[in-house]
This record gives sequence, C-alpha cells and structure tokens, in this order.
Amino acid sequence: MNTTEMNPDTHTQTQTRPQPLCRPTQDRMLAGVAAGIARYLGVDVTVVRIVLAVLAVAGGAGGPIYLSGWLLIPEEGSEQSILSEFIGARHARSH
Repeated sequence: MNTTEMNPDTHTQTQTRPQPLCRPTQDRMLAGVAAGIARYLGVDVTVVRIVLAVLAVAGGAGGPIYLSGWLLIPEEGSEQSILSEFIGARHARSH
C-alpha cells in the first residue's frame, strides 16, 4: 500500500463553504423555507418537507416553525428578513 494513501495529511481536502441561509426565489413550493433550510444543511428538500409535515401533524410545531422561518430567514438577494424590515419601518416611523 502506498504511504500517501494511508496519510490523510498529504491529501488536500477541499472545504466547501456552506450556503447562506436564505429563502430561494426559484424552486420553492410556498415561501421557500424548506428549500432554504435544505440548501443550508446540504440535504434534499424532500427530507426537510417531510420533517416539517411530521412536526405539523404530530405535535403542531411544523406550522409555527415554518411561519417563523418565513419571517426570520431573508429571501435570496435580500439582506433583511421580513420581520427585520417590518421592525425597521416601525422604528423609522416612530422617530
């Protein structure tokens, strides 16, 4: 066996940067929460959708989680989430 095959330090490992957490504008069903989480975690979007559906049916947590994601995760191309834009607008009106 070759010594370079046994020594992991000799191989260059490419590290991939994780995708930023955002709701994509393409390939989404509703608001893109499941697609954004799947892209961020590097898993298939179907897995995330199934987990959210099970959480919605089993204990009712899937709906609030999805709604929270929609409000807190910014849309692709945007720097702020819906909630932070709303808070910023309310803050600007009060001053």
